[in-house]
Amino acid sequence: MKSRYAVTVVAMAALLSACGVFRGDDQGTQGGAVAAPGVTTEPCPSAVDSKKGCIYLGTISDLTAGPFAALAVPITDAQKAFWARVNKAGGIGGKYEVDVTKYVKDNKYNPEVHRQVYNEIKDQVLGLAQTLGSPTTAAIIGDLKAGNIVAAPASWTSAWEFEDVIIETGSNYCVEAMNSVDYAVDTYKVKSVMAVHLAGDYGADAAAGAKAAAERSGLTFTNVETPSGATEQGRAITEITKNKPDLVILTTGPADAATIVGQSAAAGYKGRFIGTGPTWNPALLQSPAAPALKALYEQSAPGKPWDADTPGHKAMRDALPGVTPNDGYTSGWAWAYPMKAALDAMVAGGNVSRSGLLAAVKTLKTVDYEGMLPAEAGNFADPAAVFRQTLINKVDDKATTGVTIVKDFFTGPTAQAYTFDGPCFSKL
Repeated sequence: MKSRYAVTVVAMAALLSACGVFRGDDQGTQGGAVAAPGVTTEPCPSAVDSKKGCIYLGTISDLTAGPFAALAVPITDAQKAFWARVNKAGGIGGKYEVDVTKYVKDNKYNPEVHRQVYNEIKDQVLGLAQTLGSPTTAAIIGDLKAGNIVAAPASWTSAWEFEDVIIETGSNYCVEAMNSVDYAVDTYKVKSVMAVHLAGDYGADAAAGAKAAAERSGLTFTNVETPSGATEQGRAITEITKNKPDLVILTTGPADAATIVGQSAAAGYKGRFIGTGPTWNPALLQSPAAPALKALYEQSAPGKPWDADTPGHKAMRDALPGVTPNDGYTSGWAWAYPMKAALDAMVAGGNVSRSGLLAAVKTLKTVDYEGMLPAEAGNFADPAAVFRQTLINKVDDKATTGVTIVKDFFTGPTAQAYTFDGPCFSKL
């Protein structure tokens, strides 16, 4: 469900440099000349074909100090590989190649830093190939909307269902948690649920989904907010071991999740954990929590893991030879498909500009994810469309990224019936 915004764009012509980049103007292509931020007639710095122009996309990710760096670095590297493959295959409409390497910034998973580095690059890019994090992206959403700047998020908050400029891939955290609770009711006959989560619209969105599913099934529900940091999980562990819920829905970083699962198990907890997608990292199999994770933890996910047999997964693996497999790569690769589809539609439509890209997004009824997700996950044309399918993975030390699918794409009864009339986290 995407709201529509009437946006006035003030055109400001300011020629940047001999590189041919124009700043602040969004008038598209006129008479063969390029006049849009982040679009040049000159080739990209590492062009495959020097006769093509260049579309610059920015990346803002958690590359060093934040809780998701272990996922964010592979996400970013996968997207570089994705666009390199696009360029080798002829680029966008036979006229442009795409550069996602020149304007890459580290947000340290801090909203203030995110806003600062966004302001440093926003006049040089057509859109954002990646904006990592829910609270961090929320810090720039007003400016994205004001400037018609399309962005692909590295997050799954339900807030993105209501933002035209955000082209999300996969179900939101709220749907993911709803489906997880419904799965646990069917599979483990759970009677009580506790949501243990980080603050903000990452953790709260999943907690709200868990609450909705618990209420629908008449389960006891408890909500526990916890800070980020593996050494900061004492209260969460105490609440789990004291209340002994049948199911814990975890929405934290991977190190936090390992601490919570490992120490809760050590204290005698025998219930089930289902962690949202970002709670898992294959390195956890080398941690002291590995036995507890194998025994008690499953991962919910918006997409299939590294080993999946789809053309998109194969293309990703082929494009990333020699890397240590990590489903950060899988997510990063999958997240790039809607932007490619929108760029293709923009160039085909002849309006190469920010407003042209946004208009192209609104024409997309499906996106070809090469099998990584169902095509209907890419419906940005229908204001009421919310993709509601997720998966459940189990820990498997024989799998390349430590997890294998135990329940393929499905929609539980809570998500099927739920009406999205606002972000879930606002209702927690």
